[in-house]
Amino acid sequence: MEKGRSITLKHLLIRGKRYIGLQFNTDKIIQALVKELPNVKWSNEFNMAYILNSKQNIDDIFNVFSGVAWVNCNYFFDNKQIHENNEPIDITWFRNRKLPKNYRVCPNNYLDKLELKKYANNTVKSYVSTFETFINYYNTKELIAINEDDVRKYILKLIQEDKSNSHINSVINSIKFYYEAVLGMPNRFYQIERPRKEKNYPKYFLKKMC
Repeated sequence: MEKGRSITLKHLLIRGKRYIGLQFNTDKIIQALVKELPNVKWSNEFNMAYILNSKQNIDDIFNVFSGVAWVNCNYFFDNKQIHENNEPIDITWFRNRKLPKNYRVCPNNYLDKLELKKYANNTVKSYVSTFETFINYYNTKELIAINEDDVRKYILKLIQEDKSNSHINSVINSIKFYYEAVLGMPNRFYQIERPRKEKNYPKYFLKKMC
């Protein structure tokens, strides 16, 4: 295997179907091997080749590039650690809520995944609240059909409403959790920009600047 030669797998959603994105630097050997994959196509939107997301195609990728290039799966498989030593999740508040008519509630598999990963109760409430607000904003779209452009427009709305950076980051985390951890599409929204970290200067420093 030539040093530095690699191909990175990404999750793509194109016209409602899940695909495997194949990202790589210009390389004649890799390009030739990519063409050997079944029904491979090129996406101008994502600027990468892609094939249908299936177990057989994943196996084919590893077989084709074995010994030739490193297959980078860091953006494809969910390797996030389970949170330890957190108290058991209490979701009685979720079941006992009084909700408006036609309100879109958080999917059960979302809660199940939070419990499986042992997230803290405060984090669970934050994720559920921000995710439900988001999916009710797009209440006419199927969850799987929501794309990166939709998320960007929503984040822009929050910025225009002067929401804090910490709130916006919490919203992004709750959205990514559903698509990446629950649906098994790590880095589904890998191109979503996060707000820059706010600088908290000491009070004496701020006085000195005034």
